[in-house]
Amino acid sequence: MQTIFRRQIAIPQDHGSWVFIFSPLLIGIFAGGTFRLPTVVLIAGGLAGFLLRQPVTTIVKVLSGRRPRTDLPAALFWAICYSLVGAAALALLILLGHGYVAYLVVPGVPVFAWHLWLVSRRAERRQAIVELAATGVLALAAPGAYWVGIGHYDPAGWWLWFLSWLQSGASILYAYLRLEQRVLPDAPPRAEQLRMGANALAFTTFNVVLTMVLGLSGMLPQLLFVPYAVQWLESLWGTFHPAVRMKPVLIGMRQLVVSVLWTALFVVFWR
Repeated sequence: MQTIFRRQIAIPQDHGSWVFIFSPLLIGIFAGGTFRLPTVVLIAGGLAGFLLRQPVTTIVKVLSGRRPRTDLPAALFWAICYSLVGAAALALLILLGHGYVAYLVVPGVPVFAWHLWLVSRRAERRQAIVELAATGVLALAAPGAYWVGIGHYDPAGWWLWFLSWLQSGASILYAYLRLEQRVLPDAPPRAEQLRMGANALAFTTFNVVLTMVLGLSGMLPQLLFVPYAVQWLESLWGTFHPAVRMKPVLIGMRQLVVSVLWTALFVVFWR
C-alpha cells in the first residue's frame, strides 16, 4: 500500500497552480449566487481533472525513462481514480440537466496532450505558451460553476472565463519575471529592470485599461478594474524591486496572496 499512496504522484507538487483552479471556481460560484448539488458535482469533477495531470505526467515520464518503473503502479492507480471521479461527475451533471458543461472539457484535451508530448521530450519546463493555454482551460471552471449555479446556460459566463484567464495569464508572466530576477547576482540598473518587466507590466496594464473601458461602457461592472489594478501595482513593484536570490517559496507565497486578494475583490465588485 505504501507504493500506492505516494503524495508526489497523487498530488501536484507545484503548489502555486492550485489557485488557477480554485479562483475560477470561487468566482463562478459567487457569481451564480447559489450552492447546489450540481455545484458540488462540478467541483468534484473539476478537481479530478486538475489532479489527473500529476499521475498521467508521471506515467509518461516512466515510459520515457525519466522516472523508475516502480512509480508506475501508483501513477496508474491515481490516474484511474481521478478518471473515474471525473467521468462520474460528468455523467451526473448530464443526468441533472447540465450536459452543456461537457463542452468545457473539449479544449482541455489538446492542451493536455501538448503538455504530455513536451514531457515525453523533456521539454516541458519554462513553456509560457503552454502554461497560458493551460490556465485558459482551468479558467473554464468559472462559467461552468456559474451556469450550474443559476441552473442554465448564460452568455455572461464567458465574461467570467475571459476575465479569469486575463488574471491568470498575467500571473504566469509575472512569475516568470520573478524567477528570472532571482538568479541575478545583483539588482540591475533601472532601465534593465524595466526591460525585464516589460511583458508583465504590459499585460497587467492592458487588463486594467480594458476592464476600465468596458466598465465605463456598461458592459462590465464599473469598479471591476480595481482587482486588476492591484495586480498591476504588484507587477510595478516587482519590476523595480527585483527578487534577487529570493527563495522560490517566498515568491510563490506572495503570488498566492495577490491572487487571493484579486479573487476576493473580483467577487465583491462583480456583484
